[in-house]
Amino acid sequence: MNPIVHAELSWLMTQRLEARRDRLLVVCAGLAPDLDGLTILGGGELYAKYHHLIFHGYVGALVTALTCAALARSRLWVAGLSLVAFHLHLLCDLAGSGPGWPIWYFWPTGKAEWYWDGQWDLASWQNSLIGLAATLVCLACALRYRRTALELLSERWDAEVVRTLRARFLGEGKTAP
Repeated sequence: MNPIVHAELSWLMTQRLEARRDRLLVVCAGLAPDLDGLTILGGGELYAKYHHLIFHGYVGALVTALTCAALARSRLWVAGLSLVAFHLHLLCDLAGSGPGWPIWYFWPTGKAEWYWDGQWDLASWQNSLIGLAATLVCLACALRYRRTALELLSERWDAEVVRTLRARFLGEGKTAP
């Protein structure tokens, strides 16, 4: 699945967290499994061998949750949501990273492959539909929570998008004739 969609899905589960920093940490947890994707810098062969192996397992989940909790304001909540976001990433990869691409969840202590016979391609209509739905729900958060996932990049840009969406759909900021 696309990293942007992994980020959006992770961000959506953080709406009860008050601190922007905590929301950002959970999003980082949802992206963390793809740290092993940096093996692409060593070439396609290394990427094919180590992506979904090094950090797509319980060791990566524990390192991620502990790191996020240590940096968080709401440590227990962030630790729990980080584990959920990390594992949601794995579930999405099992479903939509491409047929025949397993995850080795128990590496380095075990090398059992996890995969699903119904895996769809990365560039599939299913991933596109999930991505579209995630984006629309992230934008809809502007109406209820007064923020969108854009807050992860820029609070100023996010405020402008929120203002625009609330004006369009809730009529805020419009003057009566």
